[in-house]
Amino acid sequence: MSMSKSSYSQYNRKNWEDSDFPILCETCLGNNPYMRMMKDKHGRECKICERPFTTFRWQPGKGARYKNTELCQTCAKVKNVCQTCMFDLEYGLPVQVRDHELQIADNIPKQGANRDFFLQNVERTLGQGDGTQPIAQIANNMDQAAHDRLRRMARSQPYYKRNAPHICSFFVKGECKRGEECPYRHEKPTDPDDPLSRQNIRDRYYGTNDPVAEKILNRAAAAPTLSPPADTTITTLYIGNLGPNGPQQVTEKDLNDFFYQYGDIRCLRVLTEKGCAFIEFTTREAAERAAERSFNKTFIKGRRLTIRWGEPQAKRAADNSNYVTPVPSVPILPIPDGLAPSTSSQQRFTGSIPRPPVPPTFSAPTRLVVPNVRPMKAGEPSSSSSSIYYPSQDPTRLGAKGDVIE
Repeated sequence: MSMSKSSYSQYNRKNWEDSDFPILCETCLGNNPYMRMMKDKHGRECKICERPFTTFRWQPGKGARYKNTELCQTCAKVKNVCQTCMFDLEYGLPVQVRDHELQIADNIPKQGANRDFFLQNVERTLGQGDGTQPIAQIANNMDQAAHDRLRRMARSQPYYKRNAPHICSFFVKGECKRGEECPYRHEKPTDPDDPLSRQNIRDRYYGTNDPVAEKILNRAAAAPTLSPPADTTITTLYIGNLGPNGPQQVTEKDLNDFFYQYGDIRCLRVLTEKGCAFIEFTTREAAERAAERSFNKTFIKGRRLTIRWGEPQAKRAADNSNYVTPVPSVPILPIPDGLAPSTSSQQRFTGSIPRPPVPPTFSAPTRLVVPNVRPMKAGEPSSSSSSIYYPSQDPTRLGAKGDVIE
């Protein structure tokens, strides 16, 4: 045990935390369905409130480092964070990012009797419910636009690389002798002065001076935006990433139920085989409103939809008129000058290229010319009268073999 219990009164010992399972995010829990945890009752003190709590230790997956719970469940519920990584449980983002977007001011006491009194009131509030409702300022924030921005910055899948072992310091110095049995990574650090390598648990919990949060906020500020086209007649949006054909694919009803809030929909066409759709609004204002509020923010059936402005078919055909038919493994190149097809259907080529010569034509025979006598043989007397003779009557011309029977 990392601390002595003698410094606490008997009353506080009765309120020491004892739990059967930790509060974890999906990334820290890992992808191993047969994971085992080691439980240590009152084995460590909380890094925030300094009260003993039940700790858990586990390996998230094969090749991952062993992880431990760092906070008690009371402190984790106050901020709605994971007990290990201290990331928000709903969005998987640092506390500083969430508080910045939701405009939450951190007024939680950080030490002394004020902190203990605050936590006692929190435990009393949690005891009156089932423990799943948010508390403090998180429960009172209903800014839907801020929640949409957080959902856009969040990852759609767990980031299991965060569970990788730390870099072996002996390997960096060239002194590690354990080889493959070493539980740490044998890699060289890419940037020894990276601020992400110096993080403080208390700063991450209270949302101050967090280098990970600053990196995410800077990346969000430089994110691209969807600007409307100059052609004001365009009122169509392209919707992509609907998913493969099946029960999990986003259907026409799902799209209609979501986009009708931005304005009247004139036409909605879903291409099931290609996993995309086209939505045409009745007004340009409705289309701009839908594009602004749904770009990189739309999640339906767990899928982030791709939002783009549609292009008229006439413009698309004009852009493709100067390009030849695509050939596999050959880049699409513009047609050289003088070889571009003309708009006339009568003339295929322009310029100085001559037309090919016209092939000669022959008229069909009016009747079949058949000789009226058969060919004469050697030594046979000529006859003035004979019947009509056809070439097919000659045995020698039919592939006959041997003597000819007269």
